[in-house]
Amino acid sequence: MSADASGPETGPELGSETGPQLGPETGPQLRRETGPQRETGPQLGPETGPQQGPGLGREPQPRTDPGQLCPKHKEPLSWFCLSERRPVCASCVEVGGRCHRHRIRPAEEHAELLRNKIVDQCEKMQLQSAGITKYVSEVLQGKNQKVVNTASATRELIIQRLSLVRSLCESEEQRLLEKVHGEEERAHQSILTQQAHWAEALKKLDTLRTSLVCMLTHLDNLQLIQKEQEIFERAEEAEGILDPQESDKLCFNKKCGWSPLLTQLWATSILGSLSGMEEVLINEKTVSPLLQLSEDRRTLTFSAKKSKACTDDPERFDYWPNALASTSFQAGLHAWIVNVQHSCAYKVGVASVQLPRKGSGSDCRLGHNAFSWVFSRYDQEFRFSHNGQHELLALLRCPTQLGVVLDLQVGELLFYEPASGTVLHIHRTCFPLPLFPVFAVADQVISIVH
Repeated sequence: MSADASGPETGPELGSETGPQLGPETGPQLRRETGPQRETGPQLGPETGPQQGPGLGREPQPRTDPGQLCPKHKEPLSWFCLSERRPVCASCVEVGGRCHRHRIRPAEEHAELLRNKIVDQCEKMQLQSAGITKYVSEVLQGKNQKVVNTASATRELIIQRLSLVRSLCESEEQRLLEKVHGEEERAHQSILTQQAHWAEALKKLDTLRTSLVCMLTHLDNLQLIQKEQEIFERAEEAEGILDPQESDKLCFNKKCGWSPLLTQLWATSILGSLSGMEEVLINEKTVSPLLQLSEDRRTLTFSAKKSKACTDDPERFDYWPNALASTSFQAGLHAWIVNVQHSCAYKVGVASVQLPRKGSGSDCRLGHNAFSWVFSRYDQEFRFSHNGQHELLALLRCPTQLGVVLDLQVGELLFYEPASGTVLHIHRTCFPLPLFPVFAVADQVISIVH
């Protein structure tokens, strides 16, 4: 752009005569331009003042109204003083003028810099709006559907379990269903609150962007310069709108469906009537040489001497006194009871088919790897162990029988004492499949009751 460019109509190209076209689908159609190129006049940079002399050469033609003149010299405000942050005339920057030796630049050039800043800010706000729109339309809607699905699955689980003990826990059913409904409502309300918040943020961004575009398209250089502080404040206000963040408050909390009473009654009902459950027997090919298996494949007896009768089967545990059941589980509900009253050192639980069988390392030791989940007793100490993490369990007495309930529908492994109706421990996770009942004995004998 040359120094003799005239009038506001020849300012920087902004796409159309009515200003930049900004919409929700596309970014602003704005093209940045460099500052005006003056043919003559002082060589003024950010580090130096104007050259001394009676004149400054050919002045940049300001895009101002005739009435917008320097109040002191009655000359066009064609320069901008960076030191005083105000427009000035050529006489103000000459020798003896108020802004002599100040850092100055042509007003038109400074206006172009402001226009480019507005373009950058509008583009940034457009991207921010697009991100929020996507979050509201995709993530929040997906969260809402997931809450509905999870709530529905939790309801079905509660009703299914309560159906086994309906006569004993009708009040518990009502209480839990109300909690699920309340949690679903809370999650819905959180999502609605988020939607309202981001709708307001989008509205605010749109207002700020519209005001900046209005300034960009309707103000002349001097008016734009005079609005500089307002421009910066609106840009700062837009930057204060934070991007959406993931939150657990938008998810359904399945714990609201957990109830100690329900769990205890449900486990009692399952283990009190094991009809329909698969018979659990031990796979003789997996039995450690330190164990003896009974003919009915239900009883394991520990022996300090390794049995020479055991063949070197690839499925056999060759060091630790372990054994796997012959039946594996892929889905559904399963339960079995183990008589442990004669042993002071045992482990009972489940293991993945990936559990290694050979060697003395922890990868074959039950509870010390990622492939096994076991309840264990050593003398008077009881633990739940998985992947090397051991949780001490404070039991009032040593159980004579140990019930195991595996619900693969919801990912629950429960250990239960049938004699007292006590839930000893619950572990919830997403188990790798298939799973096998697993046993270990290092003292005397344990037996599968069913």
